[in-house]
Amino acid sequence: MIDSWSMGPGTLEVPLSLFAKNRQRLAEKLQSGQVVVLQGGDSISHYDTDIEYVFRQEAYFTWVCGVREPGCFFALDVKTGKAHLFVPRLPEEYEVWMGKLLTPSEFKKIYGVEEVHYVDELTDVLKSLKPDVLLTLSGPNSDSGLTAKEAVFEGIDEFNVDNEILFPIIAELRVIKTPEEIEVMRYVCKISSDAHKQVMLFTRPGLIEYQCESVFLDHCYRVGGCRHVSYTCICGSGHNGATLHYGHAAAPNAKMVHDGDMCLFDMGGNYAGYAADITCSFPANGKFTDDQKLIYEAVLKARDAVVREAKPGVLWTDMHLTANRAMLEHLKEGNLLKGDVEKMIEHGVNGILQPHGLGHLLGLDVHDVGGYLPHCPPRERGPLARLRTARALQAGMVLTIEPGCYFIARLLDGAQKNPQQSQFFNWDRVNQFRGFGGVRIEDDVLITENGVENLTFVPRTVEEIEDFMANGANFK
Repeated sequence: MIDSWSMGPGTLEVPLSLFAKNRQRLAEKLQSGQVVVLQGGDSISHYDTDIEYVFRQEAYFTWVCGVREPGCFFALDVKTGKAHLFVPRLPEEYEVWMGKLLTPSEFKKIYGVEEVHYVDELTDVLKSLKPDVLLTLSGPNSDSGLTAKEAVFEGIDEFNVDNEILFPIIAELRVIKTPEEIEVMRYVCKISSDAHKQVMLFTRPGLIEYQCESVFLDHCYRVGGCRHVSYTCICGSGHNGATLHYGHAAAPNAKMVHDGDMCLFDMGGNYAGYAADITCSFPANGKFTDDQKLIYEAVLKARDAVVREAKPGVLWTDMHLTANRAMLEHLKEGNLLKGDVEKMIEHGVNGILQPHGLGHLLGLDVHDVGGYLPHCPPRERGPLARLRTARALQAGMVLTIEPGCYFIARLLDGAQKNPQQSQFFNWDRVNQFRGFGGVRIEDDVLITENGVENLTFVPRTVEEIEDFMANGANFK
């Protein structure tokens, strides 16, 4: 029996016990007579061609069994605790084009499950388990608004099926990470941190943003075994740093990096399905101007305030406002803002300079599930509605802390026309920052019994960044 999986020498050995423990945790929340049935992801072709997208397994399916192949189903018999994996029955010619056909017994060894069958045997095997009810997964993702893909197979109408019980239970279990999951996340955050550091040493004026992105991708895959990144890399330089989700198809990290630009690079590797999500902001030429330092240190003070205060029992909404206060106070000291900070927040100035939430849960999805489950605090109104959760922190959660400060023309124009907001800005000074872009500092953290363990290892202070870049190959 194989007891772990990795991408080869030098990469993390992921124990199969990680998935077995998740199944055990799930079974303990359910009742005898219930059988969980999940459907994995399928290979998807590029439009009408025979070229497929690189396959990524569905996250709930990964959580319960770690299976990496497409076209599979999984069943967990709560009464016996047995795991049943169902794999496609592939034609013999598969072996000619795609590699060795694995037998059910080989799949058993690879994934550490008790039973392996073919997908075309699914209905008969489920009948033999004599379930009182099949539990399928259906529920809304509070970020995307999309619904989890419910298992569908020929013969399902012969069973008593419930699609409401499972979702809140398994989503809540994903929120609190096991020690085994935390080790995977430590690994992917360390690999991603090192990749960001390589990018900082490589970046210089005259390069194209995507060339910097390529360094990150290379390190994560070549060194860390991360075949995937967790989301499309955001590599904004200069004014592009004010585009929160830059890097998409219409803006594909294709601007030249200029001397005097701030770089905002938001990138995270993915290993065994688990995500990192780290943002580094730094000057392209390795040396902060006074204006760059002012904005950067305002955001750093916001991050530091949250790292100091975050602990079990603290509301995430309160942490967001703690970050806002620290940033606004520093910008006031730097003469960009004026007036009372609490009144700035009351009138939404914080949402002009940081239109996004403080951060989000992190795990098998970069914006991980569990933010607004039925038992959780509901989404707030107003600017706090942008937060991806309003929960109280718990030990075992992994989240991002990602305050930012951006000079977004549309938002600044609106604030300048709004008397309630305009009064807080020193516009002569603020307008000098139009075209500056933005700064974001994003760390991945584990909530512990006493506070925070930062899983991110990159230079963060102005002094650390300048020293690191000065001693790299580009700036000697």
